[in-house]
Amino acid sequence: MLYTFDSEQFKTKAAAPSSEVSDEQLMERIQHNDEAALAALHHRHHALLRTIISRMISNDYDVDELIQECLLDVWRHATKYRAQKGKALAWLITLARRRTIDRIRRKMAYCRAQDRLREENGGHSEAVEAGADEAASQHDRAEAIARLIARLPEAQQQAVHLAFYRGMTQRQIAAYTGIPLGTIKTRLELALRKLRAAVVAFGELHGNVQPAHV
Repeated sequence: MLYTFDSEQFKTKAAAPSSEVSDEQLMERIQHNDEAALAALHHRHHALLRTIISRMISNDYDVDELIQECLLDVWRHATKYRAQKGKALAWLITLARRRTIDRIRRKMAYCRAQDRLREENGGHSEAVEAGADEAASQHDRAEAIARLIARLPEAQQQAVHLAFYRGMTQRQIAAYTGIPLGTIKTRLELALRKLRAAVVAFGELHGNVQPAHV
């Protein structure tokens, strides 16, 4: 599970950050595993990060989660920062934007995967006008599928990615990976059973879901 930094703890540790300490000095301390320095950096730039991320993605839950992920990136990759290459704030903003773009791309990929799952099932729903409720429902379904795909074994994840994100048939996947066709079929069948269960829970699919075409 993604480790999250407790915001209340941050407020305690960084209640009175010194204005004399620069972002670059804080980064130097973070590079030496100083949690208080990370807390001070969060306290100083939290509002700015929220504004930047909110302009790219509107869901408050995603915004909060992305800020946490950005802080985790700072903590994990602090040693990669070099003050000679630019300001710490610019580096922090770059991390936040990169994280947000990745999140948007994943959401788009999950939506495409859902469309392919519906096509594989032979279902063709009538076009409806998407309102606020429908948008929220789509978001929930995408999150459910995202969590489920992440829990699949790595081999099944690869098969699902190639079949539904890249549009490969089973034979193409076998040729691409060098894995026997029978093994690819089995992996997709196992993965699709789990994915179908998740989508059915949201009322998207009914009946049998067939594996990718041979």
